Amino acid sequence: MLNLDFTEEQDMLRDMVRGLLSQYASNESIRALEDDPVGYSPELWGQLAELDLLGLLLPAQYGGSEMSMLEGVIVYEEIGRSLAPTPHLVSCVASAGAIVRAGSEDQRNEWLPRIAKGEAILTPAWLEPDNSFGPAGVQVRAEADGDGFSISGTKYHVYFAAAADRLVVLARTGDADEAVDLFLVDPKADGVTLTQKMSISSDTQYRVDFNNVKVAASDRIGDAGTGWATWSAVMEEVMILSAAQANGGAEYALDITVQYSKDREQFDKPLGAFQALSHYMADAKTALDGAKVLTYEAAWAHSQGKSLARVAPMTKKFSCAGYRDTTAMAQQIFGGVGFTLEYEIQLYFRRAKQLQISWNDERRCDDLIAAAILDDDAA
Repeated sequence: MLNLDFTEEQDMLRDMVRGLLSQYASNESIRALEDDPVGYSPELWGQLAELDLLGLLLPAQYGGSEMSMLEGVIVYEEIGRSLAPTPHLVSCVASAGAIVRAGSEDQRNEWLPRIAKGEAILTPAWLEPDNSFGPAGVQVRAEADGDGFSISGTKYHVYFAAAADRLVVLARTGDADEAVDLFLVDPKADGVTLTQKMSISSDTQYRVDFNNVKVAASDRIGDAGTGWATWSAVMEEVMILSAAQANGGAEYALDITVQYSKDREQFDKPLGAFQALSHYMADAKTALDGAKVLTYEAAWAHSQGKSLARVAPMTKKFSCAGYRDTTAMAQQIFGGVGFTLEYEIQLYFRRAKQLQISWNDERRCDDLIAAAILDDDAA
């Protein structure tokens, strides 16, 4: 049975993470890391490792904490609230999740303990120019080449690529829609070119070009033709945590907007006293509370081993849309000053939109939800 009351230990986890991020992810440090080639603070990364938060969801036998998705949601709400730039999602969740599910024992022993300790960073190279979020969108090719493979093509939106020890590359190995495999590729290998790209959120993203990059057969994660199935399962966890991140950001954005509406006066009364503006904030609070419940349900379903096919894309779509709408509303209440660099709200507004179009955009979430509904009806 779903229980929305957090345990004392979970409350302590939230307090610890919030305190840590207030110290190591200050407003000044976040601004300093915008468009930075590396994109994250080594000091914060070291603290996350020391507190066993990098291995939060990883198996204990590989140095992880083996906590549930509920604890993951708590951590990611705080990451979203603070806007902490960190490769936790790409390395400790997406990349490590693929290795946990499908990696060989050698791959697990080599990479998972290092990820949990913060000694290695892995990041997915998934999306491509002008291609979709679905399996047909993977057109980078991995051709058989002797005892291994040769990879050619271009990937976009590869987070923290310059800091990564390996890229987890989704590459096509056949003509069927889901004939996709995952490969571990050294970003410093011959034929790999990294080009930093600027985004609306000023986070650290790269274009990665592959020109006949050689990889060994042992660098493939999982059996031939299973890469998309592995990636789809990983993405369910990523969508839940992205939703939690959105909810944390939306909550903080709403908090500072409410406070501003109390402090800022117009026509001799606070902005919040105007009914139209107060209703906007009431709508935002209603949407936020609904998004949080949906995200907690998804995390609970994950912890119980239940299907996430419907609820994971639902919470990603709903939470990220709410984050974007809340910050857009907040910008209007702040007025012109809200768009100036001195104010925090523009940071949240820009990151809300970036998160909405990352890790499955609304259209892809709609496709996944529709497929789950139709499958249920067919059953």
